[in-house]
Amino acid sequence: METIIEDDELGILVIRANPRARSLVFRTKSDAIYVSVPPGTAIKEVKRAIEDLRSKLQVSRQKLMRPLIDLNYRIDAEFFKLSLVTGEKEQFMANSKLGYMQIVCPPQAVFADEGLQDWLRKVIEESLRKNAKVILPHRLEYLSKQNGLFYNSVKINSSQGRWGSCSVRKDINLSYYLVLLPSHLIDYVLLHELCHTREMNHSERFWGLLNRFTNGNATALRNELRGYRTCI
Repeated sequence: METIIEDDELGILVIRANPRARSLVFRTKSDAIYVSVPPGTAIKEVKRAIEDLRSKLQVSRQKLMRPLIDLNYRIDAEFFKLSLVTGEKEQFMANSKLGYMQIVCPPQAVFADEGLQDWLRKVIEESLRKNAKVILPHRLEYLSKQNGLFYNSVKINSSQGRWGSCSVRKDINLSYYLVLLPSHLIDYVLLHELCHTREMNHSERFWGLLNRFTNGNATALRNELRGYRTCI
C-alpha cells in the first residue's frame, strides 16, 4: 500500500510501507522521491521528516535532473541567453553582458569531466546573480508601489528550493534563478512575496489577495510555475 504526496517544491513523493524498514529511507529518482517507512508509521511523522530534510531533498532532486553543459547547451530565456562555442585557444573565456553570456571553449574540452561541469555552472550562476541584481529589485519596487504592498528590504540569493521568501519583518529574498522565467511568472513570484507582507501564510485571505493582483489567475500561474526549476 502506498500514499502519494504532491509537494510544490519537491514534486511527487511516494510513501511505501516496508516490513523490513527500521527507519524512514528516502531515495530520489527522476520521476519521484520514494520513501520507505516501517509499517504503521503515521503520515504526520513522514511529513515532519520531509520538512526536516527538505533542503537536502531539493538539492539531490535538482542534481539528478541537471543536463550536461556542452556545446549543445542553451539558455534562451526572456531576460538571459547563454551559448557555448568552440574557440581556438586552449583556455575557456566567458563574455558576459546584461541579458547575454557566451562561453568560448577550447577545441579539446572534455565536457564529461565533473570538475569542468562544476566550474561551468559556477560561471553561469555568477552571471545570473549579476543579472538578477539589476533586474529584480527594480521590478519589485515598481510592483510594490503600483499595488500598495510595501516591503522592508530585498536580497538576491542562490536558493535552489524556493523562488522567493518573505520574513515577518517584510524582508524579501529572491532566487537569482528567477531571471530564467518569463516576465509574467517573475511578476507572479514577486507579487506572491509582496502579498506575504500582509498575509504571512497561504490562507484563503492570502490567495484572495494574490488573485486580486493577478486578475484572478493566481492558481493558473502557480501551476505554470511548477514547470520551471530553480537550477540550471
